[in-house]
Amino acid sequence: MKLWYQSMSRQKAWSDYNQALRRILDSVKDPDTEIEVHGITKIGGVADQFHYLDYLESGEVMTNVQVAMKRGFDAFLIGNIGDPGLKSCREISTIPVLALCETSLHLACQMGRNFSLVTINEKFTPRILDNVHYYGLAGRMACWNRMKVDRILHLDAGFRDPKARKEIITQFMKAANANVEAGAEVIIPAGGVVMALLAQAGIHHADRDTPILNGITALVKQAEAVVKINRIMGGKFLSKRLYYAPPGPDQIDEIRKYYGNVYPSIAGGGSRSHRAVRKRHKRGNT
Repeated sequence: MKLWYQSMSRQKAWSDYNQALRRILDSVKDPDTEIEVHGITKIGGVADQFHYLDYLESGEVMTNVQVAMKRGFDAFLIGNIGDPGLKSCREISTIPVLALCETSLHLACQMGRNFSLVTINEKFTPRILDNVHYYGLAGRMACWNRMKVDRILHLDAGFRDPKARKEIITQFMKAANANVEAGAEVIIPAGGVVMALLAQAGIHHADRDTPILNGITALVKQAEAVVKINRIMGGKFLSKRLYYAPPGPDQIDEIRKYYGNVYPSIAGGGSRSHRAVRKRHKRGNT
């Protein structure tokens, strides 16, 4: 199977992280799974903790899910804890779309009665908490504590500088152990870069043997399972009923007059296939 892993980092700005990410993906994937990692190339890719900058970057994610479909990928993975563009990508896509935060939260609920978060900084924290509430899992969250990495690009130094790595991991473990003392049964590092640093350091537990969920691993293994389920279901894993439903053929031509060639997988009302369907329907009613 082929998986598209969409990172929200610019490759050159996060060079050490991207090398570590590649190693982690290769170490956890099944032998017959291919994973292509794609970063942000058009705009930004260094400060997605800010809503406006995240919005600017999300456009490339939505473009890329369409590229992934055309190239025959089996699933599209959004490897960012904010899950940018997830709803829109699922509406566009005909293949499964999974995201880092949603996947981690649901898996954590299978690992323990509750979960907790270690967020990166004060700015990013409310956004992750919003995700927890949106996914309907606030009742399973025991607590959260945060690190103090205000400029998230500074995390990249942890992959090459032992001193920086020690400081980041120390901050994380302090927050994680505070969660344990508050009753947490599972710890989720709320950031892909921190997940990668912990994986590279071989850290999988906090105090009292409390598991630390590596969301990168979870995202890959969940995707592999979902692709197999999707095949069993005849390609119908992703529901197109209501919330993720795209415009119908009766609307798409008018929409494209104003938005351009959007929803490329939807046949237009004037297309040959749609005209044939209408003709058959008309004959059946006479």
